[in-house]
Amino acid sequence: MNDKQPLPNPPWLLLIHQLPSKPAYLRVKVWRRLQGIGAVAVKSTVYALPATAETREDFAWLLKEIVEGGGEAMVCEARLIDGLSDDQVRALFDTARDDDYEAIANEARALTATLDVAASGEEKTEARAQVRRLRKRLADIAAIDFFGATGRLAAEGAITELEGLLVVDVDTDAAEPEAVPAIEDLKGRVWVTRKGVHIDRIACSWLIRRFIDPDAVIRFVPGKDYVPEPGELRFDMFEGEFTHEGDRCSFEVLLTRAGLDDPALRAIGEIVHDIDLKDGKFGREEAAGIAHLIAGIAVAHADDEERIAQGEPVLDNLYQYFHKTRRGRAGMDP
Repeated sequence: MNDKQPLPNPPWLLLIHQLPSKPAYLRVKVWRRLQGIGAVAVKSTVYALPATAETREDFAWLLKEIVEGGGEAMVCEARLIDGLSDDQVRALFDTARDDDYEAIANEARALTATLDVAASGEEKTEARAQVRRLRKRLADIAAIDFFGATGRLAAEGAITELEGLLVVDVDTDAAEPEAVPAIEDLKGRVWVTRKGVHIDRIACSWLIRRFIDPDAVIRFVPGKDYVPEPGELRFDMFEGEFTHEGDRCSFEVLLTRAGLDDPALRAIGEIVHDIDLKDGKFGREEAAGIAHLIAGIAVAHADDEERIAQGEPVLDNLYQYFHKTRRGRAGMDP
């Protein structure tokens, strides 16, 4: 048993790579992938991410692509001793996300400036489509906003102003096509999600087996290029049947679309949201503690079923707490 106290600073993941001069498209591809997963450059060929189960998976996929493209790469876990400090690296992430948020806000403001009360129905229909696209971009950026950059507030405000001009409730608009299936229709199905489960997928798996189908079969597959079998239901996967929509995490989407109107489950959904999206939307005071518990489970257990098995008691206890105390918002009676 290791009795040493953990070091106070959180570890970082570093991708160190070298790309061949040809083909040229590989450099563009790798750069775009780095942007997509939210990595920042700390040196010219060294990119950093905070060390989590999900970021390890992101770098693992990218390393594979680099090597298959003829390059060289390695991923290591590091603690900063000298030179850059943890705060300086966090600032790099915040600056990158603030730039992303500013671009979204500017686009929303530009669209707002082109519209007026007399805009035609066709113009407003096109603008509504752009609002949905901006909301999707905002959710994508929020998912890689690891430290809560302040620019999100301005982007949210600009989009909300645009929505008000269009007299469109994006949440309602997005929910219109969501036909709520009967619980019976979700039983006896094979559920599929990405390997390397973390908070959102652990919570979804718990929700499925506790409240939808106790005998549900859950399969864990590569998140990239997976082709679903007929009848499978995918969750927390790209183009999945139950996945992130707007600024809602997969647990929230599954909860709503399964018709589970339970205040205790909604409270858990807020905690999962705050941990998964890192946007502080609900300000749940329990989020930090649960995040550390789940991170500990992920570090201690590589097997996905074991992670879910270890996470279930945590969520069971949370549910019983919210159910018996009838507490909705953290620390407040309804």
